[in-house]
Amino acid sequence: MVLVGGDQSYPPYEFIDKDGNPTGYNVELTRAIARVMGLNVEVRLGTWAEMRNALLSGRIDALEGMSYSAERALTIDFSPPHTIVHHSFFARKGVATLPTLANLRNKEVIVLNHGIMQEFLRDQNSGARIVTAETHADVLRLLAAGKHDYALMAKLPGLYLIRELGLSNLEAVGDPVSAQDYCFAVAKGNSALLARFGEGLAILKNSGEYQQIYNRWLGVLEPRGITWQQAAKYGAIIIVPLILLLGGMALWSRTLHREVALRTAELSQEVAERRHAEEELRSQQQQLVQADKMAALGVLVSGVAHEVNNPNGLILLNMPVVMEAFQDAEPILEEYYRKHGDFDFAGLRYSRMREALPRLMSQMLEGSRRVKGIVEDLKDFARQPVAEQSGDLDLNETVRAALRLLSNLIEKSTEHFSVEYGESLPQVRGAAQRIEQVVVNLVMNACQALPSPDRGVALRTFQDKDTNCIILEVRDEGIGIPAENLSRLTDPFFTTKRETGGTGLGLSISTGIVKEHNGTLEFDSTPGLGTTVRLSLPIPVKESAP
Repeated sequence: MVLVGGDQSYPPYEFIDKDGNPTGYNVELTRAIARVMGLNVEVRLGTWAEMRNALLSGRIDALEGMSYSAERALTIDFSPPHTIVHHSFFARKGVATLPTLANLRNKEVIVLNHGIMQEFLRDQNSGARIVTAETHADVLRLLAAGKHDYALMAKLPGLYLIRELGLSNLEAVGDPVSAQDYCFAVAKGNSALLARFGEGLAILKNSGEYQQIYNRWLGVLEPRGITWQQAAKYGAIIIVPLILLLGGMALWSRTLHREVALRTAELSQEVAERRHAEEELRSQQQQLVQADKMAALGVLVSGVAHEVNNPNGLILLNMPVVMEAFQDAEPILEEYYRKHGDFDFAGLRYSRMREALPRLMSQMLEGSRRVKGIVEDLKDFARQPVAEQSGDLDLNETVRAALRLLSNLIEKSTEHFSVEYGESLPQVRGAAQRIEQVVVNLVMNACQALPSPDRGVALRTFQDKDTNCIILEVRDEGIGIPAENLSRLTDPFFTTKRETGGTGLGLSISTGIVKEHNGTLEFDSTPGLGTTVRLSLPIPVKESAP
């Protein structure tokens, strides 16, 4: 859940409606971005000072509208601006002298507490006496009540509040004195969330939805259209010629209607075909990008594995020497112990260390050997298979290698994990690394589907003589998959885990690998009870049982 804050009294950008709900341009824009980016957001509105402090203290994740300044950028990160906000002076009607930045000395100017105009007046060295209020409505009420000289605030919210509050003795005076970039804002360093807001804003602008939201909220104070009386007057002047013109156009349009309808159908077909082609191209591009990322990750894993192997090799080489040295020194230490009594040895008493040290060194040696095994599995998993590497594949060994890579994830995900290896399974033809990638993906999906560690995952391998295949079955006690989604599991980019970083390519890529091996992936699931996946690989005819 992403908590987004805003000003409760800043219409039409953001405000509380008559039913007590957040609304306005900022609120609708935030929810539209959340929809296109798959974010789960909650909008909270309060006084501006309260919301700004909530962002800095971490009680909310973002502000949906904040004016940029260099001072604020020291502690806050800003998105590209989604609006430009113009600020103007407001005064009581009939004021003798119009306010400007040059004639504010010793004048009392009301601004929003912690607002951008408070910073602006201070930076301008105008000599004005700054008076603060907690909300924009309070700013205008103070001015309307005859207190202080002027108010300085955003022009559009000022006009909106004057109309809504019935403050008929106030008006905006002079030209706007400042134009501020109005942006989404997050705490310093929260670049991931800021990037998602920026990307969502770009998507809305490209789709045209941003302009619709902008027009719906920020055009509310545009001049009204002509009255019905004016419309009737002007209509009477042009109605007769217009009827004649429309009659001629109707006759002409009748002759063109059929041709236009036919051409429209052709264009619709062309647009549909082009859209389908673009979607296929986009899908292929995304798969290429993902494949490139996986290749880069393989290179990185291989490099890290090589760097880990070097110091680990020294441990494997030197630890037996250290153990042998201790064994040689042990009689001397024992003799000293008998003659002089107990003594400190590596910060502990020798009477404890003489039993614990051999065990510690043995554990270190065993741990180093385990590190070596994990590194070798990583290097094998990251190595790109080539056609020449395809050969006899032992499914049980492939499953063991995959489980070694996933041991940490399995331990964190479930307390009930079981594996049953079929005996004397015949080998199949294939690339071990490719099938290992499929096994890793299936086990990861099973672990991620578990709602809690007390649910289990069970694996088994066996031979199905009826279909002449060897089978890997992965069964989890997870949340299950709705029936309407089962047929789409292997579609590229279909995922129910997009909010947690899922791309929807894992099962799609796995299905392609299995098809390369002439195998199949089958899914059976019951919501709330779990999912069973069966990987089938055909046994070569020469190896099949008689």
